[in-house]
Amino acid sequence: MRLILVDDHPMVLQGVSSVINSQKDMKVVGTASTCDEGLRLLRELQPDLAVVDLKIGNDYGLDLVKQGRSIAPGCRFIVLTSFSDGFYIRECLSQKVEGYILKEATPEEFLVAIRLVARGRNYVDPAVMQQIIYHDDSDPIEQLTSREREVLEALAKGMSNREIAAALYITEYTVKKHVSQILDKLELADRTQAALYAYSKGMGRGSELSLVV
Repeated sequence: MRLILVDDHPMVLQGVSSVINSQKDMKVVGTASTCDEGLRLLRELQPDLAVVDLKIGNDYGLDLVKQGRSIAPGCRFIVLTSFSDGFYIRECLSQKVEGYILKEATPEEFLVAIRLVARGRNYVDPAVMQQIIYHDDSDPIEQLTSREREVLEALAKGMSNREIAAALYITEYTVKKHVSQILDKLELADRTQAALYAYSKGMGRGSELSLVV
């Protein structure tokens, strides 16, 4: 079984590659740290399976999956991520991603997932299943689109409209429109409240909260 890995964290690529290459029936034939590199590997290598992070720098792993299906029609996809949020899970399931597993899973669980997906089965991390079964539709954050959530996460990191626009390859006007929709859906007064709300939900963690007003 030939696999490629797409993740922007070198330690994750190294660790996952080590786990996979320790098995006789599977081998990592390529790794990538951006979506563009991942798409190139899919086109050139036509792997059996691709393991993709949900957030790859400023890119969204599901965008790679969508494009990758036409580039490498014989490839199946596993999302390997730290996100157990119900929104992302349902996004992946709506795109018929064959596997969804958390980075906190044990190597044994990860290998089981790979083998099941390779055999034509689907695999969803047991911890993720809890989110699917018990998710709260009344949570206002569930009303946001994937782009609005990206903007909200950027607000939690203290990014300005100009920085968000550059990171997401959209105009500042579009950013302002998304911020306005976010405030309306979450019933918040301003971007400062939105940033604090997002940070309380675990968004923007890993960077010091810095509010831009």
